[in-house]
Amino acid sequence: MTKRIIFIVFFIVLNVMQCFSQEEKMSITDANLLRGNIIEKSKKTLTIVSGFEQFKHLDFLSNDIKSDGNLVYKSPNHIKWEYTSPFIYSVVFKNDKLFINDDGLKSNIDLSSNKTFKSLNNLIIKSVNGNMFDDKLFDMQYFKNTSNYIVKFLPKENGLKSIINEFILSFDRKSLHVVEIIMKESTEDYTLLKFLNQKINTPVSDAVFSN
Repeated sequence: MTKRIIFIVFFIVLNVMQCFSQEEKMSITDANLLRGNIIEKSKKTLTIVSGFEQFKHLDFLSNDIKSDGNLVYKSPNHIKWEYTSPFIYSVVFKNDKLFINDDGLKSNIDLSSNKTFKSLNNLIIKSVNGNMFDDKLFDMQYFKNTSNYIVKFLPKENGLKSIINEFILSFDRKSLHVVEIIMKESTEDYTLLKFLNQKINTPVSDAVFSN
């Protein structure tokens, strides 16, 4: 039994090491080309409709907190996160305001009056459409594996640093659309978003974002 456990642990560690070894740092030339292509793609992305899985990892919990829901984005600044499991909850970012519907209990926040919240709102929108390439706000590192391009965004601004330690966006190598977002609040705590069944540039009514 002991030998079997050792073998299983070794097998898991070996697979993890292989996964990390597949992540290759991109050259400056390739990184600049990727950046330009993603920016051009984001300009042509007018709407996104997608399912998502969210995993909230907290260091003091033994298991991640999993949620499911749907995302709707409409250029330039409308976005709705609708959680369907394990609770009913929706958040709408629209015109510098945040509208919250907690299972029928509604409230709103004026983001324009708080610089940090406004910056965070802009980052959430840009992370969804993939265009976070702002040299004034971030240091950026570029990587790739067999299926995705991976860009790590490290905040420079102190207000943003106090909320987010690092953004990591994974782009599908064929479509260049964002397929995963990792938001690290600290070295140990993070939120992982995986997008499912994405539909790009399908008609989206403004009524979707009504509060």
